[in-house]
Amino acid sequence: MKRKPSTEATAAWIRLMRVQSRVLDAVEQDLKKAGFPPLAWYDALLELSRAPSGEMRPVELERQMLIPQYSTSRLIDRLVDEGLAARRECKIDKRGQFVEITDTGRELQRKMWSAYSAAIEKHVGSKLSDAEATKLCGLLDRLGCSCGEAQSPAASDDAAAR
Repeated sequence: MKRKPSTEATAAWIRLMRVQSRVLDAVEQDLKKAGFPPLAWYDALLELSRAPSGEMRPVELERQMLIPQYSTSRLIDRLVDEGLAARRECKIDKRGQFVEITDTGRELQRKMWSAYSAAIEKHVGSKLSDAEATKLCGLLDRLGCSCGEAQSPAASDDAAAR
């Protein structure tokens, strides 16, 4: 017989889903008000900038971003169309390709971080102490989120600015 979730676990699940949706919507709105593209663009550019040589296979980018393949393909198309990323053929596997961040992409990612970091502070940082944020990361780690492994986007930006 399988155990059903407790009332408390179900309430936690509902709150987690609602908070995630509301905070992401608020961050998206803040980016839009600042004149920037959607958060997914920033996330893709961040992942590419963190990758060795600034490039990844599309499937690796998809895995890192946790969005569906069809969404990743469309996102890559948009980034390439805007000159923020470039497709490159894999020399070893001619059927494969890499997506590489461009200098323009790195610059947009750095510019977006100012609005994105302000949104993170506004919607999360101002509501939690550092100790509470650390505790929340620990709780989320137990659910498989690996907050402890995530590098701050600012650290990538600082490294890219050097």
